[in-house]
Parts: sequence; structure tokens; C-alpha cells
Amino acid sequence: MRQFCLCVLFLICATSGALAQEGRLSYLGSGRLFVNDMIGDGDDRWRTGSISVSHVFGPGWRGQLPERPGEIIEVRVMGEVIAPYRLNRRNAGDRPFAGSWSLGAHSHFQRGGWQMSLGADAVITGPQTGLANLQQFLHRTVGFDHKASPSVLAGQIPNGIHAAGVFETGRDYAVGRAILRPFVEARAGVEDLARVGFDLTFGSVGRRELMIRDTVTGIRYRTIGASEKGHSLVLGADAAKVWHSIYLPSGRNQITDLRYRARAGLHWQGNRWRQFFGLTWLGPEFVGQRSGQVVGAVRFDYRF
Repeated sequence: MRQFCLCVLFLICATSGALAQEGRLSYLGSGRLFVNDMIGDGDDRWRTGSISVSHVFGPGWRGQLPERPGEIIEVRVMGEVIAPYRLNRRNAGDRPFAGSWSLGAHSHFQRGGWQMSLGADAVITGPQTGLANLQQFLHRTVGFDHKASPSVLAGQIPNGIHAAGVFETGRDYAVGRAILRPFVEARAGVEDLARVGFDLTFGSVGRRELMIRDTVTGIRYRTIGASEKGHSLVLGADAAKVWHSIYLPSGRNQITDLRYRARAGLHWQGNRWRQFFGLTWLGPEFVGQRSGQVVGAVRFDYRF
């Protein structure tokens, strides 16, 4: 797996390097998404919070993906905190605390009408990320009395650097005034899974734009493209077969064979404001998880 991810990174970097030497690679735009369960079901547990930031480079954007892999390059940074049900007490049947940072390169292209994304990430885990301390600082700042106990922190996912790879392909179909996009996805390394799902979009905002799928929620956030005023309602759902996860060690947790997600959100574009708010239901990820959870996702942009 590590060799595969290194090969993907090498191919993406080699292609982008050639384009840069030709003077065809420039900065095209960015996107971000903040996810937290406190703006969902109000609890502080499990997939509790993450932030994803994408910066996109390429020779230009013409409203559709190029056919050449490596022509559009997304550099993605993501930080995530995963927590047990109770931060102040370690329970044997609960999932361990985990903090992770990831940095990767992803190529977006199309073949025969199929939109494709191929990328690799280096994922850093454990106390070395500093995310446990950051979470406690944020809790104190906003007045939440949620502090991870020494026993919870002692049992967290250990320090490590892991390779991860992802491939997704999907295609747009017009269904009345809506756009239906079925997709399939495969992930390997940090989590090994195969996923199938769909996205359904009502409205013009987001069309002819490069949309990036968030790892945790499956929501697709905007990066580059048209800035047409209006709004779009987006719905989606997917199911994944999961074989392995470093966040759920086999000696401590039994992974659910199938993992489900369902989501809804609203993109809104004004003269200067660009906003998004969405909710995602995440099904149980391990046998001891008593229920699913609802997380919120937001993005606010203002153009001066």
C-alpha cells in the first residue's frame, strides 16, 4: 500500500512539475469545510470534528475536468479528532481517542464522461499531532467542560505516519431539473473500504465547478469555477464495506461490516457571500457504538 501511494504521488508530482516548467501551472482557487458534532446533534463524541482545506493548481478552468491526469492538482490538508463517547472516562468497549493530520496530492480528470479523482496522502497520528491539546484549548475557550482524562489520552491511537490512497469515479445524469451523480469510491491504507453512493443537486450553484468530497461526511465542497448567484439544495447517501481501520484496532474494537451515511445541505451564493451549511447522519462504525450520530458542516466566505 505504501508503495502504491508513493507511486501515485510521484506520478501526480511529475506531471504537475512538467506543466509548471511549461508555464501552464497556476493557482486556481481553494475550498474548505469545517465539520463538528456540536453543530449537529450537540454531543462531543466519535467523529467529533474535522477541517479540510484544498488548494487547486492547473493551467486554467473551463467548466469541466480535463482528460489528462495531473493537469488539475489539488493539494489537501485535513485535521481530524475522533473521540470516545465520554472523554472523562475510558470504557473498554468504546473507540479510542485519535488525532490525525493529513497532507496529500489529488488529481481530478475525466474519461468518457466519467469524472475521476485519484490521490494519495501522508497521515500523521498520535500525540505528536497536538490535536488533543488543541481540542482541550477550544473547549475551554467556548466554555465546554469536556476534558479528556489521562486514561483516555493514554489509550489513544499511537504516533505514526501512514500512507493512504483514494480513487473515486462518478457521472452526472439530468433528472428533470436536478442532477443525479452516482459514484463509487475505494480507500486503502488508513482505512480499507469500498463505497457506493449518490449525490443529488437541485439548483445552479456548484455546477461547472470543481467539487471536492469531504472524507468524514461525504459532502462535496466548492473550490473553483463559476460564481453564479443563487442556491442549491444537495442530498446524498452512501454505503461502504469496511475491512480495516487504524482508528479501530482489531484487538480493541470490532468494526461494523457496513458503514452508512446520509446527508443534506444548502449552498448559497450572493454578490460577496458564499456559504454552505449541511447535516450528515453517520451510522455506527464499530459493534459497541450504541447509535449513529449527526454532525454539522459549515463554510463561510466573503469576497472583499
